[in-house]
Amino acid sequence: MGSVKSLAKDTAIYGLSSIIGRFLNWCLVPMYTHAFLQAEYGVVTIVYTVVAIALIVLTYGMETGFFRFSVHERYDDPMEVYSTSLISLGISSSLFIVAVMLCLGPIADVMECAGHESYIAMMAVAVAIDAFTALPFSYLRFRKKAMRFAMLKLINIACNIGLNIFFILICPWLWENTPGWIAWFYDPDFGIGYIFLANLISSAVNLLLLLPELRGFRYRFNSALWKEMIVYSWPLLVLGLAGVMNQSIYSILFPFIYPDKAEATAQVGIYGANYKIAIVMVMFIQAFRFAYEPFIFARSRDKGEDRLQSYRDAMKYFVIFAMAIFLGVMFYLDILRYFISPNYFSGLRVVPIVMLAEFFFGIFFNLSLWYKLTDKTIWGTWFSLLGLAVTIALNVILVPRMGYMGCAWAAFACYGTMMVVSYIVGRAKYPIGYNVPRLMLYFTLALGLYGLSVLITIPGHPWLNMAIRTPLLLLYFFAAVKIEKIPIPGLGKLLGRA
Repeated sequence: MGSVKSLAKDTAIYGLSSIIGRFLNWCLVPMYTHAFLQAEYGVVTIVYTVVAIALIVLTYGMETGFFRFSVHERYDDPMEVYSTSLISLGISSSLFIVAVMLCLGPIADVMECAGHESYIAMMAVAVAIDAFTALPFSYLRFRKKAMRFAMLKLINIACNIGLNIFFILICPWLWENTPGWIAWFYDPDFGIGYIFLANLISSAVNLLLLLPELRGFRYRFNSALWKEMIVYSWPLLVLGLAGVMNQSIYSILFPFIYPDKAEATAQVGIYGANYKIAIVMVMFIQAFRFAYEPFIFARSRDKGEDRLQSYRDAMKYFVIFAMAIFLGVMFYLDILRYFISPNYFSGLRVVPIVMLAEFFFGIFFNLSLWYKLTDKTIWGTWFSLLGLAVTIALNVILVPRMGYMGCAWAAFACYGTMMVVSYIVGRAKYPIGYNVPRLMLYFTLALGLYGLSVLITIPGHPWLNMAIRTPLLLLYFFAAVKIEKIPIPGLGKLLGRA
């Protein structure tokens, strides 16, 4: 149980930076949706979809590979593993920048940015920096320096948000009132380009802040080690690539398969904005992931039932808290929806679907430990490619009929399929012994309470509805505490007096 407490502590610290940071970034959504047209925000969604894909390609599984080989029985020097990985990422990121700069025009045309090649150039440099700095951040996780990790992430996020506010809110106001102050650098026609410029500057600041993690050791490149790491990590590249494609391929496919071409980009913008409301679940999964990978590789050296019990407990508490997050967002959606412009409210119906889809992905990530620990990462590739096939097929079938709702149901089916298949194969290859009935109990309880909240909703009375739903959320927490026999100081005495 102590190891699970350590996992929970690290998750909380990583979650601090992830949740606060994502929440603050989340707060930019209403600014974007008020400042830019739906079609313009659709372009931002498309660009960041490609950026997410590029980031996966440029890190090519080296983060997990670093964790694996840093504790590998054949390599006793983690710094050699770190150095080899850094050199590899540095070279590949530099080559990426050169390649994009040579093909700016065609890339801009494909990404709906014709005439704005600077958008692509800025994001190419930013994503290359982010890919390279992913490893120093992994090194901080490896060294259990969660506080420095969180601090650097928060500084980066604060920088990005501050620059967004400056360029998108303050500069337009200054331009109207005292244009002479900013005429030397500000161009009102640059529009959404300032979102990308803020990202680039923030990434550069991140690189400077990580210089201590890039010095103080001798750089060595072990070619034999690198080849082993590539063999181990390339399936994780495909896994990650398929994973991010599962999340965001809708923005690439939508303009080609939606019947109304003029409306397609706006539909992408609506779906992308409402997807941001589900970001709370994504934040929790990301925080859990940051703590979970070092945790499972550290526990892999243990023997016996304690190790497996730690994995079971991690899954159980993940499900409990993830479903609590689902209920919290859905019960208070009447407030949370105002983080986007009312012009985007038509897409709110996707929120419960995409939240459950992300929950399934979180379960899948928990289940992934067996093939990472046994060096059979190719299985992750097969699972993700299966999910990608489901995503593409359902988008092609559903989007022409249902619009962006088809994207939501495609994501739900994709992650649900990956989760189920991974569990079935993992039970045969590396049995953990998860308490599936207990996990299903929490899942069913949460869905039941959500269904009840829908039935008792009073139209036109949001505050009354939230007041009614709050006891249902407390009921869920009380049930979890009771079932798991979690001691809460003072609760027993209170119930005894009652």
